[in-house]
Amino acid sequence: MTSIDVLNTAESWATSGRAVAIATVVETWGSAPRPVGSHLVIDSDGNFEGSVSGGCVEGAVVSEAIDVIGTGKSTMLEFGVADETAWQVGLSCGGRIRVYVEPVEISRP
Repeated sequence: MTSIDVLNTAESWATSGRAVAIATVVETWGSAPRPVGSHLVIDSDGNFEGSVSGGCVEGAVVSEAIDVIGTGKSTMLEFGVADETAWQVGLSCGGRIRVYVEPVEISRP
């Protein structure tokens, strides 16, 4: 699924009334499995499309995204082998990634 497809999914879900957040890879170090600009769209039920890490940290990102949807406040997440989450989630290929998670709001005329 391309980033355009993920963004179209986010728009479609939001315009249909679903509460949605989008996660975007904003920085990578080392051998991160997805490039900067990769997206994951998540709804408040935990459904998601896209990928920010090839399956390495998607579960943690989905959990955080549900919190972002609930609070309406964006957050920056960082994952890698050298941080406190290394035993909970990790990038199998090493490296580190930063993922920005923000709520999606659709303006209606």
